Amino acid sequence: MKQVDVVIVGGAAVGSSAAYFLASQADFKGSVLVLEKDFSFEKCATTLSAASIRHQFSTPGNIEMSQFGTQFIQHIGEHLSVAGEAPDVGFHEEGYLFLASDAGRAILESNHRVQRNLNVDVTLLSPARLRERYPWMNTNDLSAGSLGLSGEGWLDAYSLMHGFRRKAISLGVQYRQAQVLSVKRQGRRIQSVSLSDGSTVNCSVLINAAGTGARTLAQSAGITLPVESRKRCVFHFTSSAQTPRCPMVIDPSGAYFRPEGKGYLCGISPAQEQDPECFDFEVQHTLFDEVLWPLLAARVPGFEAVRVKNAWAGHYDMNTLDHNLILGAHPEVDNFLFANGFSGHGLQQSPAVGRALSELVTYGDYRTLNLSAFGWQRILENRPLLEINVV
Repeated sequence: MKQVDVVIVGGAAVGSSAAYFLASQADFKGSVLVLEKDFSFEKCATTLSAASIRHQFSTPGNIEMSQFGTQFIQHIGEHLSVAGEAPDVGFHEEGYLFLASDAGRAILESNHRVQRNLNVDVTLLSPARLRERYPWMNTNDLSAGSLGLSGEGWLDAYSLMHGFRRKAISLGVQYRQAQVLSVKRQGRRIQSVSLSDGSTVNCSVLINAAGTGARTLAQSAGITLPVESRKRCVFHFTSSAQTPRCPMVIDPSGAYFRPEGKGYLCGISPAQEQDPECFDFEVQHTLFDEVLWPLLAARVPGFEAVRVKNAWAGHYDMNTLDHNLILGAHPEVDNFLFANGFSGHGLQQSPAVGRALSELVTYGDYRTLNLSAFGWQRILENRPLLEINVV
């Protein structure tokens, strides 16, 4: 039996970010142990994501978290260098382009006002300006587009995660490959976690950053966490189409595509009735053939001829109430902190959430971004904090 000040369950981007910020926090003097079930990280959401960051949300807190994420990535050498070597996350700052038909224009404009109030570098484009900027795009059915001019783009998700992890280890954080089976709770406190190898670790604070395994961990402490695993497929295709200045394009249909190497990445969420909780990693190839390809070809005529080169499936830890993060301690358990239900936003929000968790552990409240709106109270009151821009 071992005593650790802070145990973090989950060592991908969010858990390793929390570990880094705790270890680099001058006012935190404790020990940190990260428990990760698979050090290959092959199946974690971080590794299998589309690895993008955007400021174009409808919820102010989501905007502010991603703004900090961009700042962190742009100055990553100041934060995550080890022995003079900074991680290369390959940040392509090419922007997001949200497209809207007549039916979606009012929502696009409403989101734009929220974003501009928070100094997001974004502009609205008319169909004429869209045609001028992107002559390769079919704009006949469009009413407007919202383009991020700076701060948005895509990056190497694994390199960011590994950068957090490497820096945390250099600062004294311990990592252990282990599966957490259960937690021991007494009254308002978590006392320990039990591992699959039969060992037990006592802790003063427990952080749940377990992704799609978060609900099981919460249940073992008697807490109901409204998070489900939802499969999302990503397809990599090549095309002879020429698409200069191509950003991450979000079609009114919900389909997205962006450049990746000599080809493109794309995806779309399944229809709600075809999107049950799911834990397998089987690629839904019919999703590309029957849904995505027709949408891509309609938006970019040059995509009528494409070749799928690769495809994979990962999982969102979906907050079924409102598709937003659940952050902080449950009102009934003082020392059990949650960072779950990212619904696809985990990578881009990992720097801000890691910092927030370190503040909650060290000071008991937020010192930089006030993220209390993402706390448990709205969950218990069934009061959704709705995010309109879900991709």
